[in-house]
Amino acid sequence: MDDECLVPVNGVELCVQTFGEPTAPPVLLIGNTLLTWPDELCERLARTPRRVVRYDLRDTGRSTTIDPGTPGYTLRDLVADAAGLLAALGLPRAHVAGFGVGGWIAQLLALDHPDRVAALTLIATRPNPPGPVDADLPEHDPELMRFIISAPQPDWTDRASVVAAMADKARHMAGRAGFDEAAARERAGRIFDRAVVPLGADPATVHRSNQLASAFAAMDSGDRWRERLGGIGAPTVVIHGEDDPFFPIGNGQALAREIPGAELIRLPGTGQELPPRVWDKVIAALARP
Repeated sequence: MDDECLVPVNGVELCVQTFGEPTAPPVLLIGNTLLTWPDELCERLARTPRRVVRYDLRDTGRSTTIDPGTPGYTLRDLVADAAGLLAALGLPRAHVAGFGVGGWIAQLLALDHPDRVAALTLIATRPNPPGPVDADLPEHDPELMRFIISAPQPDWTDRASVVAAMADKARHMAGRAGFDEAAARERAGRIFDRAVVPLGADPATVHRSNQLASAFAAMDSGDRWRERLGGIGAPTVVIHGEDDPFFPIGNGQALAREIPGAELIRLPGTGQELPPRVWDKVIAALARP
């Protein structure tokens, strides 16, 4: 694992971390923060061998942070950041993987910058941006939404409060195969510790966005793209937990159905999560030629 570094892209600095040999085939991992992708998963993928690149989006982690509550950029700007990051790293093309909100960026990267995407893997995501879902797609699980609405807000400036709340949320996002509370608490704590709160910014807003990707609800997502999915030419794998309560599996089924030639890999007992028990399947998909 290389140390984190700041890479200038499109007028901001993105915090990037790489794994593996520089000459190995590249894989770009897109989530909310680079910690969306567990360290050991990245290390194992790098040994396949691959050059693994993960990074913090704007307003998260150690990337340029201004105000995630009122982002002065759009979803398409985040897509341009991903393309610009590959260029800045000297990578003409990469296997691109997106988890959750990162899946929106990955889909649009494959549509708007097809020359940059050698292959595409979409994990636990959907073909709709934040907001109302298409009538033929499943909504968030009602029980999960009752929890989200009724759960008391943590003190977003207090590490212990945030860790406890995020572990509780992760429990509700997990599938029936099991939940590792210690791992969830460690991840939430690391995300809290890495968040940079610039002078004048609201610390609560920054920490909330780092944990919940709440900036996506505030930014302009631009035009719809679901109707364009048939234009994705990169070989595509869709990976989705059968128990995902946030983006139920019907969303992954729609992606696999509407992207030409896409393969759907179902993860039994798995929710909106990347637990170690699914890493073999994820790594196998990401290490395909």
